[in-house]
Amino acid sequence: MALLPVVALVGRPNVGKSTLFNRLTRSRSALVADAPGLTRDRQYGRGRVGEIPFIVIDSGGFEPVARDGIAALMARQTRQAIVEADVVVFLVDGREGLTGRDREIADELRRTARRVLLAVNKTEGRPREQAVAEFHELGLGDPWPVSAAHGDGVRELVDAALEPFVAQAAEADEGESDEAAQAAQAPAEAGERKPAPAGDAAAPAAPEGVAARVRVAVVGRPNVGKSTLINALLGEERLVAFDQPGTTRDAVAVDFEHGGRAYTLIDTAGLRRRSRIDEAIEKFSVVKTLQAIEQAHVCILLLDASQEVSEQDASIAGYVLEAGRALVVAVNKWDLADAGERERVRTELDRKLHFLRFAKWHFVSAREGFGIPALMRSVQSAHAAAMAKLSTPKLTRALREAVERQPPPRRGMSRPKMRYAHQGGQNPPVVIVHGSALDGVPDAYRRYLESWLRERFALTGTPLRIEFRSGSNPYAPRT
Repeated sequence: MALLPVVALVGRPNVGKSTLFNRLTRSRSALVADAPGLTRDRQYGRGRVGEIPFIVIDSGGFEPVARDGIAALMARQTRQAIVEADVVVFLVDGREGLTGRDREIADELRRTARRVLLAVNKTEGRPREQAVAEFHELGLGDPWPVSAAHGDGVRELVDAALEPFVAQAAEADEGESDEAAQAAQAPAEAGERKPAPAGDAAAPAAPEGVAARVRVAVVGRPNVGKSTLINALLGEERLVAFDQPGTTRDAVAVDFEHGGRAYTLIDTAGLRRRSRIDEAIEKFSVVKTLQAIEQAHVCILLLDASQEVSEQDASIAGYVLEAGRALVVAVNKWDLADAGERERVRTELDRKLHFLRFAKWHFVSAREGFGIPALMRSVQSAHAAAMAKLSTPKLTRALREAVERQPPPRRGMSRPKMRYAHQGGQNPPVVIVHGSALDGVPDAYRRYLESWLRERFALTGTPLRIEFRSGSNPYAPRT
């Protein structure tokens, strides 16, 4: 799997970076108001514009010349985003026009960024040439007029930003097609069966140890014991484990076998190298972690029993859920926790990570090795659930049982009618429900169906997505 491209949004305060971030991620994750300086730390999300998925980074207002105070700390965060990004979208304000700060940022981006696109925001209602004219002076190529608030020009901007990656994906697909064609044309060796023509029996399984491997990403905050856990699984000191955040600085993949199954374990970075340890010590190398999540079949979210369950833990868990990856939660250093700490952890898990109740939770000690076999059994069952094949007759039968037990609520004069269901995808499982008037099915009923189907098909450890599709009304007037 190719790594997701990374797009960073950079600009001076109050030019609309967070508004654009929310539009690209189709969320309200970034705080937006008509006041400068609201965003201070980097914020990461999954881009949802166009065909190519990507990671987008929102940064605080950039003041390149700042040397102390909060402005200097924000500048450090922005510089880190620039280093992590494959392409930087430099956002300027079309209403205020070109400023001296814009020139300073442009000078730094020319020196440090891999690739830059200049986007002129707040240009709605103005002719393109007039809106971007003065920004040609920055020398960063043709400016892109956009409106983050209204969405004007955003799709074109994203397409331009991701154009190299679209080309790479096309070349990769073409290469795979050429290899497949060559394999089909190659004469079969003596005694071997010739390839079946299209439409016949399914293609043979991939060689063992290649596509058959289950990719397991161990993710979590710095110093929770990710490398120690992988060493415990491998039975050797394969990775450096040290009682200091930041020991692992990149994602490391290691192949191993457990219980007759082939796995690839991915140890993710806790923190990138920094000039000194300060309040940023709790920041981890998010891009590497998010990319590892995207590439994995199953994620192990590792928590520390000696620490509180933080927003950072919930943020990682939310991204795993959003990416649709199977999940197992492991609380490490359980051997060092007393009765009071154990009760606190259980309470915090139930309160702060309640949205992960579909996953198995384990309390382990990576250093001592206890709880590891049960953890791996849950990893295997979570992967099996994520890749489960659900037959249409069984799904439809389970759907009808759920509706008989609790019909969907009425909306106006009509009640949604659910006729049948079939599987629409794997990893995560997707169930498509067909019927009429399904646009009005509330989220609460969707959650009820998820819980019902999860129990009926033993889908523990994987997200389950349900899509509703309503048939056309045969009595509606035709145009």
